[in-house]
Amino acid sequence: MYAVIMAGGRGTRFWPRSRKKSPKQLLNIIGEKTILEQTVDRIRPLCPWDRIYIVTEKDQAPLIRDLLPDLPGDHLIVEPLGKNTAPCIGLAARLLAERDPAAVMAILPADHYIARESDFRHVLAAAGEAARAGDYLITLGITPTFPETGYGYIEKGAARAVLPDRPVWAVKAFHEKPDRPKAEAMLAAGGFFWNSGMFIWTAAAILKKMAQYTPDLFREIQGLPPAICHPEWEPALLAAYERMEDISIDYAVMEKADNVLMLEGDFGWNDVGSWEAVYQLEARDGQGNCFQGPVVTLDSTGCLVYSPRKLVALLGVQNLVVVETPDALLICPRERSQEVKKIVELLEKKGDPSLL
Repeated sequence: MYAVIMAGGRGTRFWPRSRKKSPKQLLNIIGEKTILEQTVDRIRPLCPWDRIYIVTEKDQAPLIRDLLPDLPGDHLIVEPLGKNTAPCIGLAARLLAERDPAAVMAILPADHYIARESDFRHVLAAAGEAARAGDYLITLGITPTFPETGYGYIEKGAARAVLPDRPVWAVKAFHEKPDRPKAEAMLAAGGFFWNSGMFIWTAAAILKKMAQYTPDLFREIQGLPPAICHPEWEPALLAAYERMEDISIDYAVMEKADNVLMLEGDFGWNDVGSWEAVYQLEARDGQGNCFQGPVVTLDSTGCLVYSPRKLVALLGVQNLVVVETPDALLICPRERSQEVKKIVELLEKKGDPSLL
């Protein structure tokens, strides 16, 4: 198995800590290590360094090289433009297929938290076996524990006899992020799983489906030089990316394909998508507060504070997020932490790159 870690996102919901040149996957949002380092550490018992690839964008590439000096130089795939997950995955599949025609790929976002790492690796290994059993596109569905509206959902279909010791289901449908009533209905009905955004397949299988469903994108990928070290690689890649459609792998392939299977993932997963997720994952005091840095509080409950340098005093407030950096301060209700990306959009319109 090869691990392909997607590490090109900006993490705008974690502003002001997460910026374009230092996004959340390169920060210690949860724990002491960066989220990217944690992702690599948990996969290494299955995939040594020579079978780990990271896809990122040019501003982040030098930081990743410094952070992960053991990663082989040509295993860092640098996209010239951000064009969503389908081009990213297609590019990695094309390069892997050149090096190992039988390659099984595990596509992993760089910014997830997983509590039970051994259980995760067992599921991932089983998914690899399922991928080898045929031209299947495997996804991992997470059993929902509450009616989350921030995740897409997978609706399972009939059981498939692919593995002897683990249930595997056909995917009946993918569902967009629901509103609260629909999320509650899906949770009550059963048979619906959170879409983890993790995929396992052979490089050949995904390229075959991309050729079928996104032929223009496939032609661009196939038209590239055979290796990153080729002298024409960078200009050819830039020209191809400028022509490529900006599209996710879900829209491009997964929602159309008829060979998609799902394994259940029960390993304490969280996509660490907002400051609210950090609040839920970190330890809290008797008043339900979570603090990083010097804080004094009086009659305040349910607050998350990140302020490593400056003292923060809370008086009579509830359920706030407070994040302090040298040049910016965020204060918002915890329940609206998903909307922090709208602040970044406003700053982009104001045209101040120093804050992005």
